Amino acid sequence: MNLPNLLTISRIVLSPVYMVLFLIENPYSRLAATLVFIIAALTDIFDGYFARRMGSMTGFGKFMDPLADKILVSTAFISFVNLGYARGWMVTVIIIREFIITGLRSVAAYKGMVITPSFAAQWKTATQMIVISCILVYINMKTLLVPVGYNWSMFNSSMTNTFFDIMIFITLVLTVATGVDYLLKSGGLLKGVLK
Repeated sequence: MNLPNLLTISRIVLSPVYMVLFLIENPYSRLAATLVFIIAALTDIFDGYFARRMGSMTGFGKFMDPLADKILVSTAFISFVNLGYARGWMVTVIIIREFIITGLRSVAAYKGMVITPSFAAQWKTATQMIVISCILVYINMKTLLVPVGYNWSMFNSSMTNTFFDIMIFITLVLTVATGVDYLLKSGGLLKGVLK
């Protein structure tokens, strides 16, 4: 068990910690949850960095790293659904796609076959993180400001939720489109993996 793998495992462990803290109706808990999410997201950068620098890329790491990413992202989206900031059907489609493609990529990586992320897939991941970050900032602002009298109109406007719906729907479209692209471009390789 090397450092990169420990960082990957820490991301999985921090995901439920984030959710528990985030779902507590308390400004300090929400801030702590956001901090936990940031730390977990940073482990994704550093586990890859250390794996390359230390020359310690392992089958376990190739299998678990993308899975840990999806667990973190899925946990964030599920927590938003629970608080009414995201629609369940959109999040369900995103999560199903992520785990199908990640599962196929992880099995391929474990067998020594590399399915590299496309440029569009990288944009998809960036879009997911931007959407999650925007919603986290909004929820933290609302949790902190409303109790002290700053009840801004955006905190009670239906347009805010519509805006979030649009953002998540764009993420949904990118997520599904890149999933289809993976299957079309890597179909032959995936057949070999699944044999």
